[in-house]
Amino acid sequence: MPMNEELLKNLNTLLPDTLAWLKRLVALNSFTSNAAGVNRVAEATAEMFTDLGFSADLVPSEHAQFGNHLFLKRRGTGAGTPVVLVTHSDTVFPPEEETRNDFRWLESPEENRIYGPGTVDNKGGTVLIWMMLHSLSKVAPEIFDSTTWLVAASASEEVVASDFGRQTRERCPHGARAVLVFEGGPRIGDEFHLVTARKGRAEFCVRAQGRAAHAGSSHAAGVNAVVALANCVGSIAALSDPARDLTVNVATIQGGTVLNRVPHEAELALEMRAFDPAMLTQAEAAIARILSAVDGPATLSLECLGRTAAWPGAEATMDLFARWQRAAGELGFRSVPIKRGGLSDANYLTDLGPILDGLGPAGANAHCSERSVATGKVPEFVEPDSFVPKAALNTLALLSLLRDEPAS
Repeated sequence: MPMNEELLKNLNTLLPDTLAWLKRLVALNSFTSNAAGVNRVAEATAEMFTDLGFSADLVPSEHAQFGNHLFLKRRGTGAGTPVVLVTHSDTVFPPEEETRNDFRWLESPEENRIYGPGTVDNKGGTVLIWMMLHSLSKVAPEIFDSTTWLVAASASEEVVASDFGRQTRERCPHGARAVLVFEGGPRIGDEFHLVTARKGRAEFCVRAQGRAAHAGSSHAAGVNAVVALANCVGSIAALSDPARDLTVNVATIQGGTVLNRVPHEAELALEMRAFDPAMLTQAEAAIARILSAVDGPATLSLECLGRTAAWPGAEATMDLFARWQRAAGELGFRSVPIKRGGLSDANYLTDLGPILDGLGPAGANAHCSERSVATGKVPEFVEPDSFVPKAALNTLALLSLLRDEPAS
């Protein structure tokens, strides 16, 4: 039987078990701050991979309020660095929200959708890893057995992933053959979109310090911090430049206490994103210049709250993508490279090896739980018929990589 035919037959046989595992994971609330729920998902995931010979390492997050990161390893018989397969156990939905919106596993065959928390972000990605590896162990057992695999599942990807990235790198001291991130990948017609770059982010707080005074009897003695801050908000927001893929988002602003007091303190929080790290540095300098140019006695200051490195894509990533592109052609569809502004674990693993993202199943509306007939809004869903072709694509491309075949 030809390889592609055998592979597709095997994957179709695996699909019912894949969806059964997905249903089990979706039933477990794993809101990032629900550490116990995240741990239950990690434990169920470890159980899922037991039949493939993976050993589990549950590692507490450095942030005490979050659950355990999960590392599943299977040491290969051959030499070489591991293939790292990345997912996450947490979702963004508190239990109360799931109950309030009756957001749960719901199959809609006529729409080719399964609704539920984490169906595409990212429990769907987790079960697709299992499906892909299970099939690989059947159609190419010698490749599967000779390769060292590391499945890495973050406990807090939706909030912070820096310690997860560090712990993943520590388990690959000599780097990785490839870092494959199984976030959901959009499908449009016969095209699967794969992520080849993600923006970096810098977060800041701008603080205004004025002087309090009675708003009625001593108004002139006060220095209004809210007004001082307002004088620079528009200029900061105007730094966004779509032509250069730079976004500057003024996210929150607050200040003052009561109506009869001149406000002496105010602050705003903002984030900036760009593919080019130098662009973030330039935007930070521009904000500092804006603050220094504001007239008046109030004091304005800028504080960096955190930075996340960009994954700007590189030649190694595009070489990796070329394998997926060729595999898609063999299967009768297309792979298309896209860049994304949102972060993923790829941002924290850029120095580990060549990265490709968006390798999970197709779906939409991640982070949404509401349904409205009036507006047509629907919650997060995954497309069940995307599992087999996406797993086949990933398997064929991986075989090309592990057999050291030419990239294109």
